[in-house]
Amino acid sequence: MFPIVFFLLAILGSIVQMLFFKTSISESLLLSFLVVEVGLQGIYAFIGHYFLSDKVAQSIGWEKSSPFQKEIAFVNLAFGVLGIGSIWLREGFWIATIIGYSVFLLGAAIVHLTEIKKSKNLNIGNAGPILFADILVPILLIVLAVLYFS
Repeated sequence: MFPIVFFLLAILGSIVQMLFFKTSISESLLLSFLVVEVGLQGIYAFIGHYFLSDKVAQSIGWEKSSPFQKEIAFVNLAFGVLGIGSIWLREGFWIATIIGYSVFLLGAAIVHLTEIKKSKNLNIGNAGPILFADILVPILLIVLAVLYFS
């Protein structure tokens, strides 16, 4: 469910930017998705994987008490910091953040799909909205970047 909430928050943030700061559609959408989808969602995922790791593992269909949860938490934190940093840093920073985050999410999608095929893992944290976000968010970020930087 949280991927849908962050998606809607990004759209709302973009509308606010266009109305109050008169930014272009492509700039406001790209910045909002970087800050909300990459930044805030990264921080949210860090909190879940680090502080609620057993609950998150269960929702994904993973074994509890795995140190992998802590590792993935810090990956999410790193992207969260990059997404928030996009408020102040632009151009090449945005592109690097999009490339790194897209590789991460598309890689996660491959793992989710492999788990579905191999283990029939249809847990909500593996085959639910997060799987679709892992595929659609990188595509959206790349399309928005092409539109903005063209």
